[in-house]
Amino acid sequence: MTNSKLSSPGPDGLVLHDNWSDLRQFRPMPDIDFKRLDGYRKERLRAAMRQADVAMCILVSPITIRYAIDYNVFPLFQSHIPATYVFVPLDGPITLHLAADSNGSSADSVRQGRPISFFEGGNELLDAAKLLADDIVCFLSEIGTTNRKVAIEYVNPSVTHALQQRGLEVVDAVNIVEGARVIKSEDEIACIRWACAVAEHGIARMQESMRPGVTEVQLWGILNYTNLANQGGWHEGRMLASGPRINPWLQEATQRVIEPGDLVGFDTDMVGPFGYFCDVSRTFYYGKNPPSARQRQLYQLAYDELQTNMKLIRPGVSMKDLQASAWPVPEEFREQAYPCVIHGVGMCDEYPQVKPSFRGQIAYDATLKAGMVICVESYIGAVGERDGVKLEEQLLVTSDGYELLSNYPFDERLLS
Repeated sequence: MTNSKLSSPGPDGLVLHDNWSDLRQFRPMPDIDFKRLDGYRKERLRAAMRQADVAMCILVSPITIRYAIDYNVFPLFQSHIPATYVFVPLDGPITLHLAADSNGSSADSVRQGRPISFFEGGNELLDAAKLLADDIVCFLSEIGTTNRKVAIEYVNPSVTHALQQRGLEVVDAVNIVEGARVIKSEDEIACIRWACAVAEHGIARMQESMRPGVTEVQLWGILNYTNLANQGGWHEGRMLASGPRINPWLQEATQRVIEPGDLVGFDTDMVGPFGYFCDVSRTFYYGKNPPSARQRQLYQLAYDELQTNMKLIRPGVSMKDLQASAWPVPEEFREQAYPCVIHGVGMCDEYPQVKPSFRGQIAYDATLKAGMVICVESYIGAVGERDGVKLEEQLLVTSDGYELLSNYPFDERLLS
C-alpha cells in the first residue's frame, strides 16, 4: 500500500505520501450491483413491515432513509434538525418529502414536506403536525389501504398525537427497521469490506505517522481524511487516546502530544464509502524501548478476551448463551470494562447488543444468524492505573462460524 514518493512536511509537521489517502491507488474497488442492493433493502424493509402488520413507515433518521432509498444529503445536519422524511408503504410508491428541492434517491416520487423540527417550524409545529397527519391519511387513501396502523420513528410528540387524533394506530418504526437491516446481502458485505479496507488504509497511515511532536487529534485527522478522500461519511466520535488518557476508555482525541512509552488506542466508528460502517479498534505501543510487563499483560488479556469470544460466534447461538459463555473479565477490570461484549453493525452500530453478565440481563431473546455482521469488543484497564488496552474485530456470521472482515495486524511488541 505504500507509495515511496514523499511530499514535503505539512503545516502540522506530518510528512504525507502523495496520493496516499486514495485507496484506489493501491487496489480496485469492489464490484457492487447497486440496483440489486437497493432492491434487497426495500424488500427487507417491507418484509419487516408485513410482519408488523403496518400500512406504512414514516422514516426520519438519515441512516434509515439512506437504507430505504439511498438518499444521502446533509445527513449530520438532518440527524439533529430533520427536514426530510419518507413515506414507505407496504404496497405502493415510496415518497420522499423535502423542505427544498433535491434529487439523488431511489424514491418513486418527491413532494414538499412539512416542518418537523423547531428550526423549521418554530411555534407553528403543532399546526404543522396536524397538516402532516392529514397528508398521511390522504396517502393511505391514495394507496388504497384500509389498514390504519402506521409506524414512525424519531419525531416530536405532536406528530404522534396528531396521528392518533385522526384515528390512526401509531407504533414505533425503529424495531421494524432494525430487524430489516440485521441480515446483510452480498452487496452489503462488499460495501462493508470496502469500508474496512479504507479504514485500515487510514490506520496504516496513522501508525506510520506516530513520531515526536504529533498530537492525538493530528493522528485522528489522518483517519478522518482518508475516509473523506475515499468518498466516506463521518466518524461517530474522535475515539483516540494515548498515555494516561487511555484509561479510562471513551475519551476523545485532544492536543496531547504522543510520548515515548505511550499506548495509543483508537476505535474507528467510521461511516465509510456507500454508507456502511467500519468499527475496528487497535492499541499501538509508541517508543524505541520495549513496552512494560504490565502493558504487555493488559494487551494479552484484551487479546485473549477477543479471541475467546470470537470462537463463540456461529449461527444458532442465543444472546443469552453468548453472554453466559463469554470470557470471564477479572474482577479488577470489571468497573471499566467495555459496555458490551458484541454488537451488530451495518450502516452504523446496530441491533443486537450483548452486555457482559455483570452488567445485567439480555434485553431480548434472539440468536445469531448467517448474514449478520457483528463486532466483538474488549477494553482492559484497572481503576487508578495509567494504561489500558482497547481492541475490537468486525466479522461476518457465516453458515458454519464466522469470517473476519477486519484484518489489521495486532502490535507484535505487545503480544506476550
